[in-house]
Amino acid sequence: MPSIRFFWLAVPVLSTLYQVLIKLGAGHLHDEGMQAWLWQALSSPWILLAIAIEIVGFFIWMNVLAELDLSRAFPLTGISYVLIVATGWFVFGERVVALQMVGSGLILTGVWLIAGAGVETKEHQEELEPKQEELRTGTGKDR
Repeated sequence: MPSIRFFWLAVPVLSTLYQVLIKLGAGHLHDEGMQAWLWQALSSPWILLAIAIEIVGFFIWMNVLAELDLSRAFPLTGISYVLIVATGWFVFGERVVALQMVGSGLILTGVWLIAGAGVETKEHQEELEPKQEELRTGTGKDR
């Protein structure tokens, strides 16, 4: 089985790819009534590919949730916001302003802090467990 870190990266990348494909598909839809619009959407290769990507992303997300606490897994999806800004600039030529760059940096910092906090807490808990066991059983050095 691939490393869980692959899944960490795959989730925001697939989410970003989904958004790009939906954007491309939406550009080819014309307002000709609901039924015609729906038929255009369901026959668009961009939108069909986006749906396939979303299904793959769902199964990968389920694997991530099986391996990680929700409080550590979900913030990783925030990386999608940063990838969307970068993709908008690279693929669609959208303008990126300084505030978006600052916000992207804050998002990445927040994801890093949240991910690190879970590891720090777990390591701290593992350090305390033997000491707590000694207190309960009375096997400390004072006996």
